[in-house]
Amino acid sequence: MSKRDYYDVLGVSKGAEADEIKKAYRKMAIKYHPDKNEGDKDAEEKFKEAAEAYEVLSNPEKRQRYNQFGHSANAQSASGGGYGGGGMNMEDIFSQFGDIFGGGGSPFDGFFGGGGQQRGGRRVARGSNLRIKVRLSLEEIANGTEKKIKVNKQVHCTTCDGSGAKDKSSFQTCKTCGGQGAVRRVTNTILGQMQTTSTCPTCNGEGSVITSKCNVCHGDGVVRGEETITLNVPAGVSEGMQLSMSGKGNAAPRGGVPGDLIILIEEIPHETLKRDGSNVIYDLHITFIDAALGTSIEVPTIDGKAKIKIDPGTQGGRILRLKGKGVPEVNSYHRGDQLIHINIWTPKALSNEERALLEKLQNSPNFKPNPGKNEKSFFERMKEYFE
Repeated sequence: MSKRDYYDVLGVSKGAEADEIKKAYRKMAIKYHPDKNEGDKDAEEKFKEAAEAYEVLSNPEKRQRYNQFGHSANAQSASGGGYGGGGMNMEDIFSQFGDIFGGGGSPFDGFFGGGGQQRGGRRVARGSNLRIKVRLSLEEIANGTEKKIKVNKQVHCTTCDGSGAKDKSSFQTCKTCGGQGAVRRVTNTILGQMQTTSTCPTCNGEGSVITSKCNVCHGDGVVRGEETITLNVPAGVSEGMQLSMSGKGNAAPRGGVPGDLIILIEEIPHETLKRDGSNVIYDLHITFIDAALGTSIEVPTIDGKAKIKIDPGTQGGRILRLKGKGVPEVNSYHRGDQLIHINIWTPKALSNEERALLEKLQNSPNFKPNPGKNEKSFFERMKEYFE
């Protein structure tokens, strides 16, 4: 039995409330649990010491005697042979966890069990996750899509139905664990007999062994195969986003739990449109004549063509907005816009006639950023030229 002060063991004050003591013990039990600190004798002793302290301080009657007598002989006598310990084993300690963790048994089964799950007291293998890439066009991203994809992965062996055995008579109860999937070890300690449980090394926690293996999968229960999976992609996904399909990964050996399928999204660059978050950008190039006179032009959008109006006198760098023509946000009703960037296109080669025309108009005040009030406008000079 520990001779350290029980309050010091749990790190609480002597006036600590029951909830505070319970919380402190829970923290220490997780920290020093043997499954988490395998082979660490010091951690094991601290785990037992914390259990002993909690066993006393959580009991109002024992706590009162401990506060009065401490570890003295009077306390031992008053408690009828000691506060705790005696024949206390791991099952006794874990029985305390019912009110600590909200249920009976060890709460650490799911924390430190390793690469499998427990089913009916036996360990069940879990298949590995599978990662694939799916390339989507901007239209598919904007509207959402359904994809049928072929996935090469581990699938259940149809010959043995995933059992790994040649037939049903090929299964034999494991002699090491007696079909329990776990073995128990009892050791004598200062607290009495301590019992620990670990996965059976013979059957790896399955509870049975195969005497005659399947000729196709050679006892694994899985083979390499192909499965066609229907993938529903929501609208608004983006480059690098990951989607997950539970149970669509690699099959697990001998009827275990399959892994998950992780889908990585890749965007296929659009020929004319560029995505910026939920907005879509289009660079529109027009001549300076269209910019000066104004015009109507068709531009591409995610949903098809759209006609826009270019006002007379439109300047390069102006941005026009098509409301709601962008990409929707995932799990949202909001949809972005299409932004049209106006660029003035300048010809690189001119005919003699075109050059003469432009040279005649070169000194027009309307070809300057700030024309004078009494000077003729560009349109007036164009009219005079053609007359």
